[in-house]
Amino acid sequence: MSSPIIIGGMHHFTLTVTDLQRSVDFYTKVLGFEQVADLGTKIGLHNGSFLLVVALPPEPNQTVADDRFNENRVGLDHISFLVDNREAMEKAAAALDEMGVSRGAIRDLGKGFGFDVMAFRDPDNVQLELTALYD
Repeated sequence: MSSPIIIGGMHHFTLTVTDLQRSVDFYTKVLGFEQVADLGTKIGLHNGSFLLVVALPPEPNQTVADDRFNENRVGLDHISFLVDNREAMEKAAAALDEMGVSRGAIRDLGKGFGFDVMAFRDPDNVQLELTALYD
């Protein structure tokens, strides 16, 4: 049975963050996004492929003090960004090390998946991942 909704890729995602400028700095410096919009409590960033919006909580009175992202709650687990190949991932690992961004090892997930991954976290503890498809 085919789905009545056909998607053609990703357009954008929005992350609720605790500090807008800190998140903008991270995503621009570490992942090369550029700021394209400032809506006060939301800032749009673009990397040439898709839009990432970082935003303060829509209802600040409902926030949890000193909250940090936790993939064990319902919702987002992680975000994976595609890189060109294993060599690009190795260069990214060296760049993260140089910037002092803690990261996991590059892991080969095997032929069943067909890609390598490397995890790291943003300032709010959101798990990010780089993925390199096998050549």
